[in-house]
Amino acid sequence: MTLPIISADQRLAENRGIKGVIFGKSGIGKTSLLWTLPATTTLFFDLEAGDLAIEGWTGDSIRPRTWEECRDFAVFIGGPNPALRDDQVYSQAHYNAVCARFGDAAAIDRYETVFIDSITVAGRLCFQWCKGQPEAFSDKTGKPDMRGAYGLHGREMIAWLTHLQHTRTRNIWFVGILDEKLDDFNRKVFQPQIDGSKTGLELPGIVDEVLTMAEVKDDAGTASRAFICQTINPWSYPAKDRSGRLALVEEPHLGRLMAKIRGPVTPASDRLEFGLPDVSATNTQSPQN
Repeated sequence: MTLPIISADQRLAENRGIKGVIFGKSGIGKTSLLWTLPATTTLFFDLEAGDLAIEGWTGDSIRPRTWEECRDFAVFIGGPNPALRDDQVYSQAHYNAVCARFGDAAAIDRYETVFIDSITVAGRLCFQWCKGQPEAFSDKTGKPDMRGAYGLHGREMIAWLTHLQHTRTRNIWFVGILDEKLDDFNRKVFQPQIDGSKTGLELPGIVDEVLTMAEVKDDAGTASRAFICQTINPWSYPAKDRSGRLALVEEPHLGRLMAKIRGPVTPASDRLEFGLPDVSATNTQSPQN
């Protein structure tokens, strides 16, 4: 057996899927992004039963109603994880059992993109399931233990997201609701609407792209929808671009956005800034007591 080193040429020649999450307030048009994707190669993972916005779209969909079904579809789409034991979810045994029910996984080979709407509902289904598990009850009293339920919820959600993220050849896009709140200093902050805190905190580190779909105004004051794509933005929206190819604001067209991400890469010397900002005008004095 030779050392399994993947050369740079092999790595660059791989067909790599894009993994991302799109946040936005309710009604901004997140589900309607399906219209910007080719229907023949897109699978709609419909958790919200909110397909009225895409009435007439000719793509295929699946409609899981329980957390167990969400996990089954995840292993069917992403394949087994060889690091897991047969008694664990997403293992080879789990994959074999799912294939025995759903049929050969080759049936979904034609789908290049899986559009999951929404991670908010997935979190609710997961938490409902977690509240009925042994970890959600106290060993001493047998009463419900919400700390145990939330801990299990965080582990389940991260395992589900990570398994889908490792589906190398497919694009996986999650959609979620973005809440606007005020912190203790009356400053506006944005948080993903997901039960528990662990998923919202760790999700940006799992996916390649974090986009916020929001209303922005031009110099004339005209509002339009757009993707906010970079972490440092004047609105403090959650955003991240691992590809380094996206501008601060992009048009809300998922198909063209993925084409841009797959476009020619800009040399690192041109897109990365290594210098220090000019802080000469900044007041660096210590606060007065």
